[in-house]
Amino acid sequence: MNASHRFAMGALAASVMLAGQAGASEITDNEIRIGYLADMSGVYRDPIGPLGLDAIQMAIDEVGGSVHGAEVVVFSADDRNSADVGSSVVREWIDERNVDMVTGLVASSVTLAAIKLIEEENRLGLVNGAVSSGVTNESCSPNHIHWVYDTWAMSNGTAKAITQEGNHSWYLLSADYSFGHALEGDVERVVAENGGTVVGKARHPFPSTDFSSFMLQAQASGADVIALNNAGADTINAITTAGEFGITQAGQILAGMVLFSTDIRSIGLEVAQGLQFTKAWYYDMNDEARAWAERFRERTGSMPTMVHAGLYSSTLHYLQAIEAIGTDEAQAVRRQMADTPVNDIFATNGYIREDGRMVHDMYLVEVKTPEASQDEDDLFEIVRTIPAEEAFRPLAESQCHLVDNGA
Repeated sequence: MNASHRFAMGALAASVMLAGQAGASEITDNEIRIGYLADMSGVYRDPIGPLGLDAIQMAIDEVGGSVHGAEVVVFSADDRNSADVGSSVVREWIDERNVDMVTGLVASSVTLAAIKLIEEENRLGLVNGAVSSGVTNESCSPNHIHWVYDTWAMSNGTAKAITQEGNHSWYLLSADYSFGHALEGDVERVVAENGGTVVGKARHPFPSTDFSSFMLQAQASGADVIALNNAGADTINAITTAGEFGITQAGQILAGMVLFSTDIRSIGLEVAQGLQFTKAWYYDMNDEARAWAERFRERTGSMPTMVHAGLYSSTLHYLQAIEAIGTDEAQAVRRQMADTPVNDIFATNGYIREDGRMVHDMYLVEVKTPEASQDEDDLFEIVRTIPAEEAFRPLAESQCHLVDNGA
């Protein structure tokens, strides 16, 4: 070990020791201030949106509403899927309200803009809604953690399984912004790695209501699989249009890369049956998840999505870290979160890597037929559990500057 490395390790140990000795006076303003930034009115409203606040509040309630005598306070805002709006909100929260942590962070374009500010001001970001794998790859920072899923994991689970079943030709329809571009690239990589080919591509405006021309192009391509590299209302509209054109009835497979339980309810089992896709969490995966989901439904009238579960899990882990070390200083809290396994309703033995990726099992699911469904909440069956180490991008392939790959 060289001298500089010994010094760095010593400084790290000292900072952790000091953080551990800190009391309530180390919590700024004697309040823990959380900002929830999300799409409250657009295409991601139903799967994330306003109900995300309830998930966060459930975590706050779990610790009694305060930590070391410091009240937990939450601010919220609609980012309107605009990077400019999102950046402006985060700037105001930091400058005027001294917010400690920002969570939600849904549209990837908004997220990538927000995490730059969060790093500049040494606050903490807990990314739950955004899917772009670049969040912890080329855009990684020591000030944010990516919790629920990413495009690498979603494409690796779904595209790999479908291609290995012998469906080799793919047509990619993607939302025309950073999330859709990232997902398109990851799907193309997985298809090629598993012996498939991409025979055509198109990008649709974000958001979009008319998918007729795009679906006709995809149908005319003759591809075995049409991949929908979008989410929320865009995915719902695309699947509905495909149903109107009889695309799946004619033998082509529709592969939704990012689907939520709210989407399946909107589409209906009659249209969605047989769809396979990857999920980070499902309320029927075990008894503990179901019990929490029932409490969420009692509070909101709806069953939670995987992002709602992630918001609860990441907020609880954050608050428990502050409780353990007695300070809300961003770097100390992030270290404590990384040093503590994630064991809750969302993940078993999850852990936070140096690139900021929270690693956990993922699940390949299939939408049930109407006949197989026992009630309105019985939507999926788990086809395969994708182990954590297989689910996310290997660190050996990381472009994150925080990762030492021996270069």
